Amino acid sequence: MMRQRKGFGRIAPVLLVTFGFLVFSGICLAADKASLSAEDCVKCHAAPPADIAASGGKHKSEVTCLDCHAGHRPTSKSNIPKCSQCHEGKPHYGLKNCLECHKNPHKPLNIVFTGKITEPCLTCHTDQNRQLKENKSRHSALYCTTCHDVHRKVPDCVKCHKPHSAEMAQADCKKCHKAHKPKVVAYSTDVPNKDCGACHKQALALISATQTRHKSVPCVRCHQNRHKTVPDCRQCHGDKHPASIMKKFPKCGMCHSIAHDLNNWSQAAAPGKAKAAPAKGSKKK
Repeated sequence: MMRQRKGFGRIAPVLLVTFGFLVFSGICLAADKASLSAEDCVKCHAAPPADIAASGGKHKSEVTCLDCHAGHRPTSKSNIPKCSQCHEGKPHYGLKNCLECHKNPHKPLNIVFTGKITEPCLTCHTDQNRQLKENKSRHSALYCTTCHDVHRKVPDCVKCHKPHSAEMAQADCKKCHKAHKPKVVAYSTDVPNKDCGACHKQALALISATQTRHKSVPCVRCHQNRHKTVPDCRQCHGDKHPASIMKKFPKCGMCHSIAHDLNNWSQAAAPGKAKAAPAKGSKKK
C-alpha cells in the first residue's frame, strides 16, 4: 500500500503538468479559431486606418482590412498581399513595382513622382497620349512628369509660357489652348476681341477704328471654332452684286479692301492688292 502511494506521489507532478498543457493547448486552439474584425485592427495599427480614412479611395469604400490582410501573424506568415490579388485585367496593373509610384497602399492615389516618367502614365492616360502623338508640338517631346510631378496635378501654363498679353492670366490660356494639343487653337463664342488682339494686334486696331458695322462684330463671329478660319463674306452678306460684277471682281477685297477696315484704301497701294492684317507677336508652341 505504501509503495502504491509513493508511486502515485512520483507521477502526480507529471500528471499535473500534462493536464496543464492540455488545458493551455485548448485555450490556444480556441484562440486560433477566434475571428478578427476590421474594428480590431485599429487597436494596434493606428496609422493605416487613419491613412485610409483620409485618402483611401476605393480602399476605403469597397474593401476592409481583412479583404487584403487575410489572417494575422504568427498563424499567417504572408498577410502582406500582392496588389495583383485584386488589381488585374488592365494594362496598368501589369506594371512591375507598384510601390515605386503608389508608395503608401493605404493612400493609393497620393502619388508623388520622382525622376523622368512617361510610359507608366500612358497605360491609363491613353487619350492624352493620342492627342500628343496626333498633334505634334514641343509638349510631345516632354516627359509626363515634366508638368505633372504630382498625380492629378494640373500645372499653370504661365509657369513655362509667357502670356500673350500682360492682362492674361492662367484661366485665359484654356479658352483657346488644350495642354496636350496646344497648337490646335479652338475657342468658344464668348472669347472677347481683346484676347484675340493679344496676338492679332494690327487686326484689332483696325477693326476697333473702323466706321463700318464690322466694328461691333466679335472676332469669333467670323473666325468661328478654329484658329486661322477665314470666312467667305457671302456667309453673312450673300450675293450683293450682279453676276457680271462678281465675274469681273471675284474677290470682295478687290473693291472693299480688308474686312477689318472696309472701304478704307489709305493703307493699301491700290484696289485689288488688299491683304488681311496678319498676327503680330505670336509665338510658337
